[in-house]
Parts: sequence; C-alpha cells; structure tokens
Amino acid sequence: MRWCTPVRAVGTVSLLICLVLSASISHGEVPEVLRFCPVYQLPEKLDLCGEPVPLSNPDVWERLDREFLVAVYDHAQVLLWLRRTSRFFPLIEQELRARSLPDDIKYLAVAESALIPRIRSYKGALGCWQFIKPTGERYGLRSNVWFEDRLDFERATHAALSYLSDLYNQFGSWPLAMAAYNCGEQRLGKEISEQGENSYWRLVLPTETERYIFRILAAKMILSDPEKYGYCSLDARAQYQPVEWEKVQVNFDERVHIRTVAQACGTYFKAIKELNPEIKGYYFPHGTHQIRIPKGAGKDFAEFYREYKKQVQAEKYEVHVVRRGENLTMIANRFSVSVDALRKWNGLSKDVIHPGQELRLRVY
Repeated sequence: MRWCTPVRAVGTVSLLICLVLSASISHGEVPEVLRFCPVYQLPEKLDLCGEPVPLSNPDVWERLDREFLVAVYDHAQVLLWLRRTSRFFPLIEQELRARSLPDDIKYLAVAESALIPRIRSYKGALGCWQFIKPTGERYGLRSNVWFEDRLDFERATHAALSYLSDLYNQFGSWPLAMAAYNCGEQRLGKEISEQGENSYWRLVLPTETERYIFRILAAKMILSDPEKYGYCSLDARAQYQPVEWEKVQVNFDERVHIRTVAQACGTYFKAIKELNPEIKGYYFPHGTHQIRIPKGAGKDFAEFYREYKKQVQAEKYEVHVVRRGENLTMIANRFSVSVDALRKWNGLSKDVIHPGQELRLRVY
C-alpha cells in the first residue's frame, strides 16, 4: 500500500508554509497548510479479543489516542507493517485457528517487534515474539551453542501462543494476559494483589506495559482497515511474500557445513541460513534434525543425503573414553590427529570435555 497524500519537494513545501502562514495569520484565517494533515477520530466502540475497551473512560481514550496518533502518522513504519504481514500473518492466523484463539493476538507480534525476524531488545529478547531466554526455554525454545530457536519464527509462534494461552488461563482476561506477556506474570500478579484491581485499564503498571496494550490496539485499528486511514491497496508485487520451503529430516553423524547443504540444493549459503535462522554459526550440528531447504530442492538434497550416509557407513570409528586430567590436545597428540578433527568428528564447538565422555576417533 502507499500513502495517498501527494508528495512535494521539501523546499517547495517549506516555502509555501512560510508564505501561507505569513499571509493568513495576518488576516486571522486558519492556514490551509494546517488542514493538509487529516485528523482521524477514534471509533466509538472497540474490542480486543472480544473484550470491550472502555473508551468512555477519559484516561483510556487519551492513552489509545496517543498510541494511535504515533502509529498512524508514521507512514514508513505502517507501510513496512503492511508489507511484512503478508509474510508472517498467514502462519500466525493458521495456528490461532487451530487452537481456537482470538485472531487479535496476531497484532501483539506487531507491537513486540514490528515483525522484524532478527530483532534484539536491549534486554536480550529475540525474534518476532521477543522471547527472553528463560521464558523461551520454559516453552521448549533451545538457546545454546548450536541453536537459537527464538529466531525460528515457526517454533517461536507455537511457543508464544502456548505462553499466552497459559497466561489467559491464569488471569482470565486477554488484556491482562498480554500485559503479563510484556512485564511478566509475577510482576502483574504482584500489582493486582497490591492495588486490589483485576482490570488492565485500572492498573498502575510499568510505563512500557501501560502503553503496550494500546500499541496492540493501534496496530489492530490500522492494519484491519488501512484504507480508512489513508493507506491505499498494495498489490502482490509490493508485499513481502513468504519464502517457500520444504522440510527434510536428517541424521548427521558429524556437523555438516551449511555451505555443503546449500550446494546440494543448488543454492547459496545465505539462502539456507535464512531458512534455518535458529542454527548458530556455519554448521548443522550432528544428530537428528528437521531442516528447511528451498521448495523443489528435495530431489537433489535426497541424492546428496544418500551419498553422505554411504560415506559415513564406509568410515570406521573407535571410541575413546576421556580420563581425568585429559584435554583435547593431549588426546589428539596420543592418536596422531588434529584437535580440529576431534572437534569435527564429535560435533564440538569448544575444547571443553569432561571425564567419562566418549569421543569418536576415525580409523583410517
């Protein structure tokens, strides 16, 4: 979509403003330039996840008005929202329907991250759903030397909706559940207990959380009816389309370079890396995984994988059990291999090993 107001050269606009203001103000008239910017009114009724927003409360009305005005006149931001929704909303909407959850929840992702997949907050929250590490791990998102599942939009969406469902069951209200998603359930529970209030609209909360629900509402208002607010229809060419991919299951006996997988699929490193953003570094780790490859590359990848398994089966390994006091350098020297080879055969990203650990050594 595009902003429908005509665009003029900055210098011309500045000159016109000066001329119009000087002429009209001297005659006591309202300058035409001040009528150039449309003024949008808030609706008389509004709901969030089916729960009415008490707009008759002046405080609620003003807080919504602030966030709406900040959003609706940020043309570049709204245009980016509109472009990105084409890529990210379909998966969220599909999962919401499957779980019988309110469709409005998708706007929470807009308020959290503006649908920027790799965004990181100053507190270390990651991804479109802005999970912090402890909460992500509670909901099955790996965060270790090999994986960062908070950057995996599909996995993070499943985790976020599970978390929000749990918060709704705990607090019994979607605005409260969303507020808890922002500031944490413990903080929200403490404020409810201290203040004796069980309504989001009447609670004193951290400043960010007090603005949070209204940011979600502003996103809902604009994105659910963009033409009402001056944003004209976008055709498919102006939308950010979802990247098409297919999943394959692999069982790598040792770490495999992402470049190797890319070459097997007839593509390049960055394409595979972006399809699998949860993979840290340059390698798929050893073990069984489901990985994404470009749609249509399955046949070529299957051939590569068959050859890979044949090669692995043809290779022989022996096992060394790490003894107390040993390190990788000592073991490498004993068996006349390199430390890099030991790391590769055992999927190690660091040199840390411990007594009793089994290390594979390739027999040539």
